[in-house]
Amino acid sequence: MVNYRVKWVRARDGKTMVSTVSYDQPSAEQRKADLEAEGATEIKIVKVRPGE
Repeated sequence: MVNYRVKWVRARDGKTMVSTVSYDQPSAEQRKADLEAEGATEIKIVKVRPGE
């Protein structure tokens, strides 16, 4: 199984954020869409190794 994390820049203060949980591909895409709706920028889905 491949795991993903989401990285983004928070709209309200420009702080770089990283998800604390790992997602499967469809869930990572959904989280990205949610962040886009919130106004976040520089959203990236990053592949991580299990347990990372």
